[in-house]
Amino acid sequence: MKKILVVEDNEQNRYLMQYMLEKNGFSVVIGQSGAEGIAMALGERPDLILMDIQLPDMDGLEVTRRIRASEADGKIPIIAVTSFAMAGDREKALAAGCNGYIEKPINPETFLTEVGKYF
Repeated sequence: MKKILVVEDNEQNRYLMQYMLEKNGFSVVIGQSGAEGIAMALGERPDLILMDIQLPDMDGLEVTRRIRASEADGKIPIIAVTSFAMAGDREKALAAGCNGYIEKPINPETFLTEVGKYF
């Protein structure tokens, strides 16, 4: 079973992602802050990380950079999940080490297809 780390501080977004992923056979672990996300990336060794960009303690781009610089496997796909949809935001996420970018609000009809691209 593939394990996905969801780093998301918004309870509704967390619930929606966790529900859809678990319903489709994924194991889900949750981090609610950047610091938790880094610790869980190292401790849980997920197969994929869904990274919110707006977190309370540090932004998801910094969290991604720290995960990439850590002992965590640098090959873990990290997908930015964000309401930032301005010109250049996708490029910033990719430059920070994200492998992909999903815009919020999450579209339940396309979310699993988007996630599935990284396995």
